[in-house]
Amino acid sequence: MYKVFVGDKPIILTTIVEKETNFKNYLLSTVNMAKVIRRLNRSSLSEIRLIHKNSEKILKKFLKKLPNVIAGGGKVYNDNGEILFIYRNDKWDLPKGKSERKESIEETSIREVEEETGVKGLKITKPLHITYHIFKRNGRYKIKITYWFEMKTSYTGKLHPQENEGITKVAWLNKKESEEALENSYANIKLLV
Repeated sequence: MYKVFVGDKPIILTTIVEKETNFKNYLLSTVNMAKVIRRLNRSSLSEIRLIHKNSEKILKKFLKKLPNVIAGGGKVYNDNGEILFIYRNDKWDLPKGKSERKESIEETSIREVEEETGVKGLKITKPLHITYHIFKRNGRYKIKITYWFEMKTSYTGKLHPQENEGITKVAWLNKKESEEALENSYANIKLLV
């Protein structure tokens, strides 16, 4: 099973058909994605479920439905165990961004964290989940596939929000502050933190 978010509502990719209650089932092979996204956005449905018989092929088939944007990001810890957050579009988020040509996803993730926050000396410690969300750009829906990595740094310098990317704040947040920030964050980020 995979979750693809449209805002904070998920599209669930699954092989199991269940009786509809506060969600709607559609066959992946025949679904009209634009209609499904609009329905999810404009209704009280809590989720949409796209059904396909083969669990090993379901994600690949789904990703062919819309253009893909590959991105990388980081859940960064400092020496105090605090997590690096950015504030953009009135929500707390983790730094991430689009991959550039001939760049590995690890290189993308480190570059984007540095650009968006000013933090240096990043070391990847392990890969985390891959997240999926649908967004609209220039009138077209796209799927952002974000590869996340846990990172560590001993950086203690000044934080620099990348203002031309709409980032207004960068902050190291302790456990309690992180929990508070997650109350005003995205569903994908809540899964990571």
